[in-house]
Amino acid sequence: MPLTILLTAFGPFPGAPFNPTGPLVEILVRRCRGAGVRCVGHVFTTSYAAVDGELPALIAQERPDLVVMFGLAQRTRHLRIETCAHNVCSRVHADVAGRLPSESTIAAGGPMMLALSVPAQRLVTAARGAGAPAAISRDAGSYLCNYLCWRASEAAMKPRGPRLVAFVHVPDVRPVALVRAGEAIVRAAIAAARVRR
Repeated sequence: MPLTILLTAFGPFPGAPFNPTGPLVEILVRRCRGAGVRCVGHVFTTSYAAVDGELPALIAQERPDLVVMFGLAQRTRHLRIETCAHNVCSRVHADVAGRLPSESTIAAGGPMMLALSVPAQRLVTAARGAGAPAAISRDAGSYLCNYLCWRASEAAMKPRGPRLVAFVHVPDVRPVALVRAGEAIVRAAIAAARVRR
């Protein structure tokens, strides 16, 4: 049975008219298909409604063994492998639909943080081996990247949810500059997921 990987990205958002993660995921889907691997790509509109509606549907339909998500961090100069999602929502930055969350938390009464089931050091090593600066991060922000991390972490805790969930923040560079490191990260995640099968 092939291992299924779901690769996700975001589209443009206020302040970022071009988001390199969408084209990056399109390239990675083509490159990471192979023997024993089924690769599915998806680009979310940068909105809370898109994440809430599309992520559960994708997981139910595709049954991914692992989910690797990419998001843009405009002020970073290196790849950041996120390790947790924080129970916070930005009440300052609206999504592309102009929506601001009504609450300052994602899950009222929930924990302050959810850990991502990610082999973070392995992914950092893979990215560095591909020539890209990379580091582990514990701060996915308070915007939609963090929100998606939280929702994906929740999905991973459910029966038949993905075994591994990873989020990679990328700098604001051309997608071609990210491909080698992105491919190395995805292949390292696939190898880790096979071990956990």
